[in-house]
Amino acid sequence: MIPKRPSGSLAVVFALALSGASFGVPAAPPMLADIFGSGIALADDDDDDGGGGGSSTDRRDSSSPGTGKGRNLFDLFRKAEPRRKVVRPAQALLRQAPQEIVAIGLDQASITNLTAAGYLVSDRADVTLVGAEIVKLSVPNGTTLEAARAEVAAAAPNAVVDYNHFYRPDQDRAEPCGAEQCLARHVVGWPEATAMPDRCTAPVRIGLIDTAINDEHLAFAGGRIETIRLGMGDLPESARQHGTAVAALLIGSAESRTPGLVPGGELVAVDAFRRNGNDDRSAVYDLVRAIDLLAGKGVLVINMSLTGPANLLLERTVEAAAQRDIVLVAAAGNGGPRAAPLYPGAYEHVIAVTAIDRRKNPYRRAGAGDHIDFAAPGVQVWTAASVKGASSKTGTSFAAPFVTAAVAMIKAANPQLKADEVETMLRQGAEDLGKPGKDSVFGWGLLNARTVCQS
Repeated sequence: MIPKRPSGSLAVVFALALSGASFGVPAAPPMLADIFGSGIALADDDDDDGGGGGSSTDRRDSSSPGTGKGRNLFDLFRKAEPRRKVVRPAQALLRQAPQEIVAIGLDQASITNLTAAGYLVSDRADVTLVGAEIVKLSVPNGTTLEAARAEVAAAAPNAVVDYNHFYRPDQDRAEPCGAEQCLARHVVGWPEATAMPDRCTAPVRIGLIDTAINDEHLAFAGGRIETIRLGMGDLPESARQHGTAVAALLIGSAESRTPGLVPGGELVAVDAFRRNGNDDRSAVYDLVRAIDLLAGKGVLVINMSLTGPANLLLERTVEAAAQRDIVLVAAAGNGGPRAAPLYPGAYEHVIAVTAIDRRKNPYRRAGAGDHIDFAAPGVQVWTAASVKGASSKTGTSFAAPFVTAAVAMIKAANPQLKADEVETMLRQGAEDLGKPGKDSVFGWGLLNARTVCQS
C-alpha cells in the first residue's frame, strides 16, 4: 500500500524537518539534569563516600539529541531512550601493602643484617603491650613478598613476622528511614538514659579504632571524646562517615537526634585509617599501634568495626590486650554467610558480632561461622551522618557498638570482672535465636540489654 503524502503546508513542514531546519520552534523545557548536570543529588544525606555502591553518572555528549542543541521537529517527538547506568568493574582491593614486611621482636643484630641485604627500615615504634618493638621493612627490589617474609623470619627466629595487611571498615548502604523506625535499641531492650540504673552509668573509658570522626557534630555536644590520629600529617585523612556513625552510636548526646547507647561515656577514638582514592584502610602496623595506644589510655573495652585477613602480629597484640582484661569487640564482616572468617573478629580473644534486622532475621550479607559470638541490630540503624544530621546505616560495623556498649555498662557496674567473665554474662543473658546453644549464624544469640545491669 502506497503511503499518503502530506499535502499543502504540512508537506513543507516535513520537508524542512528532514533538512534539519529548526524554523524558530522553541526548544523543549530543560530538565534538571540539563541545568545542573546529570550527577545532581536530591537528598540531604551527606554520607556518599564515593566507594562501591554509589550510582554512576551517565554523561551525554553536547551534540546528542535532547541536550537543546541542534534540535528539529523529530527531536521534539522522539521517544527518549532509557538511560543506562554506567557499570564500571569493581577494582580489586589490595590485601596488604606492596613491598612491606612488618615484624615484632627484631633484635638490632637482625636489623643490621637485613639492612645489609637491602632491606630498609621505613618505620618503627615501641609496643608496650607485647614489650617489644614493631618494625616496618621495605623489601628490596626483585624480592617477592613471600620470599621476603621467609628471609626476615629466618634472620630472626624469635620474632613475629608477617605481611603489612590492610583492614577496612564494614559498611553497606541502607534504605532511608525515620528516627523512630530506625531506633534499633528497642530490639535488644536497651534502657532509656533516664531509666538506666546509676551503677551502670559510672564513667567508663571506651576505646574506638575507626576512621576519622567529626567531633564537632551536634551528636557529640557536651560529650567527652578524645580523637587521636596516627601517622604523618601529610598523609590523606580518612573519610568521616564511618567513624562518626559508630562514635555517635556509642556516646551520642541524649539530647541529640542520635542518642548514644552510653551517653555519659568517655570515648578515646583513634583514627588508624588512611584514604587512598575511595579506599579507607588501616595497615596492621597502625592497627597494632592503635590497640597499644588505647591500652595505655586505660580503656576497658575496644570497638573495632573493621575486618581483614589473619595476621600474626595482630593475633599477638590481641592476646596481650586480653591478658590485661581489655574486652575486644569486632564486626563479623559483610562478606556473606559463605565467606571465610574475617579478623580480628575471628580470633579467640575477640567478641565477633553479627547483624540482624528489627524482625530478628540475620542480615543477608553478614559473615557466619563458629567464630560468631553474638548478634545485635545492624540493619537500618539510626545514627549520625558525617557532616550534620542523621541517617540510617547497615552492616556488622553498626552491630558491634551494641555489644561494646553492653560491655561498658557491665564494667561500670562490676569493674572487678575479668574479660572472660564479662563475656559469660553476655552469654547467659542472650536470646537464643537459632539452633539451641551456640550456632554459626547468631552465635550465642541476640544481645539482651535488659540483663546487663542486673548484677
